[in-house]
Amino acid sequence: MSETETTGSKYTRHSRDDVVGAALALLDGLGLPDLTMRRLAATLDVQPSALYWHFPNKQALLAAVADQIVARARPLPAGVSDWMPTARTEADALRDALLAFRDSAEVVSSTIALGLGSGEAFARLAGALAIGDFEPETARRGASALLHFILGHVSHEQQRMQADSLGVVTRTHSSNPTDAAAGASGREEFDFGVMLLLAGLERQPHSARSLS
Repeated sequence: MSETETTGSKYTRHSRDDVVGAALALLDGLGLPDLTMRRLAATLDVQPSALYWHFPNKQALLAAVADQIVARARPLPAGVSDWMPTARTEADALRDALLAFRDSAEVVSSTIALGLGSGEAFARLAGALAIGDFEPETARRGASALLHFILGHVSHEQQRMQADSLGVVTRTHSSNPTDAAAGASGREEFDFGVMLLLAGLERQPHSARSLS
């Protein structure tokens, strides 16, 4: 198969980055349910078969989109060396990157569940916890728990923002107990959850090297 796709009398050539960028724009503009290979192909002015030059299936494409979202998380500032502030900073950066794109938490979560993608989100959190000299298995499980909390929390935020924008649910009629704290921002709720996890992790055993 040629990467060059014939469209009438013209030829259109798109790189892998072009395809991912167009998919990310569609995701943010229309949402995950409307991000189809056919719609993406129409956006790029190619036949759907041309997309499979770069990606064997839609899930592989979504994994690349997920990697692009996570890669936009801001890097750590210079001078951050303690494990807990580092972990908080990484959690904040990942949340901000996810909130920048519609349905992003669902895309990243499904990618991780299928074992696809670069794994950068987990690696950044695990790297932060590694500074604390926890036992390797403790650090791995801690990073996994933190990542699942971040994705779950942002997914909830994004679903609520979408519902609010459509006027589907009003706080007056909502029976959700979390709305009792409607005055608290998503950021405050997120920060509390992250600190709760990190405080619990601090009570776990550290390596012999860190205690010597």
